[in-house]
Amino acid sequence: MYAVFRTGGKQYRAAKGDVLRLEKIEADEGATVTFDEVLLIGEGADVKVGDPLLSGSSVSGKVLSQGKTKKVNVVKFKRRQNYLRQGSHRQFYTEVEITGISGAGAKKAAPKKEAAEKPAAEEKAEAKPAAKKKVAKKTAAKKAASKKTSKKKTAAKKTAAKKKAAKKTS
Repeated sequence: MYAVFRTGGKQYRAAKGDVLRLEKIEADEGATVTFDEVLLIGEGADVKVGDPLLSGSSVSGKVLSQGKTKKVNVVKFKRRQNYLRQGSHRQFYTEVEITGISGAGAKKAAPKKEAAEKPAAEEKAEAKPAAKKKVAKKTAAKKAASKKTSKKKTAAKKTAAKKKAAKKTS
């Protein structure tokens, strides 16, 4: 079973036992945290999608560590303006191990809309073969025309070559 949840302005997909690096959370190492903003819970073909959130569902995890990422150099530079600013940035993160996913009642992802769209899709599907036939006829006509012109061009080249050969010999 997996879940998609939101924290720190980002969305994460997690399953039980996964270790994730999230945006910094104010929690001590070893503490348990719960994420209530769950967007989706799924297992195989059984997927529950929230609108926008699943009510009553949560993802729980254990804080493993707090840390900083690698240093990223920041350079602002404008040529010929005597402007150069250099700095660096290290983003804080919290490493969390997912310990459990609990899901509560939520509807499946809108089966009613799909049923309403099927008749329209069938109408479009019926209209497409006729259009494809017209396009096929046009392309066949273009190919035949291009073959005729290429035959004329090759015939013209051969006659021109024969005329040049005749002039050289005489």
